[in-house]
Amino acid sequence: MEFTCKDFTVGKCEGEKLVDGETMPLVLRPAAGGTADVAALLVALRENKDWFEQMIIKNSAVLLRGFDVKNAEEFNGIVDAFGWDDIRYVGPAPRSHVYRRVWTANEGGETPFVPSFRVTERMLEEFPDMVGELEKRGLKYTFTALSKNDTSSMRGRGWEDAFGKSDRAEAESRAKALGMDMEWLPNGGVKTILGPRSLTRVFDGRKGRRMWFNTVVGMHGKELSSAMMADGEEIPTEVVKRCEEIIEEESIQFKWQKGDVLFLDNLALLHGRRPSLPPRKVLVATCK
Repeated sequence: MEFTCKDFTVGKCEGEKLVDGETMPLVLRPAAGGTADVAALLVALRENKDWFEQMIIKNSAVLLRGFDVKNAEEFNGIVDAFGWDDIRYVGPAPRSHVYRRVWTANEGGETPFVPSFRVTERMLEEFPDMVGELEKRGLKYTFTALSKNDTSSMRGRGWEDAFGKSDRAEAESRAKALGMDMEWLPNGGVKTILGPRSLTRVFDGRKGRRMWFNTVVGMHGKELSSAMMADGEEIPTEVVKRCEEIIEEESIQFKWQKGDVLFLDNLALLHGRRPSLPPRKVLVATCK
């Protein structure tokens, strides 16, 4: 698909990569002679919604730069322009509500992201038998969320914040909707169990690529979480460690500039956050 849109021009950014013929991230700036403000951007997004969504799927990441986005309200307006359904974050990461559908992201600075099909390709090259075994047997994840009243809970967060509910029955209902089982613990916390889950997935419209669609690296062998085969057998630590190294080697990392807006296709990318020093804040909205 050729790039054609009168309202944007293609730019460049430090750290972008060409992956299988696609520039990640695709940088879009105001068109020559165009107006570099949020009001003009909102008009352009509404008029080119289908085209813009195709660019996100094609390039997996699209970075809007040079539109002088100043605050959460303007960012929320950009997200609303697409009419996407909102997804409420569920998980242990500390996030605070800012404005409407906008939340703080995991605290940090640079946002590396990884074309997940490349992880699958490289893991198949190095561990074909193990990948085949994990595909056949599936994965199971567990996570223990303490109560927010437990002083050992991470940053004071507990299952109440993780599920956005303070009532146990409501938290259980939300967990069930996500496919999780729950075991309440004597200390007031809860252990969640999710599985079986697939190791990789193929999604429509993404060239038949086999995406590394799991959180094995993020959950395996941690203090409050685990990732294992669905039947309970452990995944070899050396396999998980090498996968983590591959993810780092394949990562794409650009330098944030004030006012940037980054769109990521979560079906095609893994992403994370580097540590940073204040003052710096990254806001996020999750949609489907």
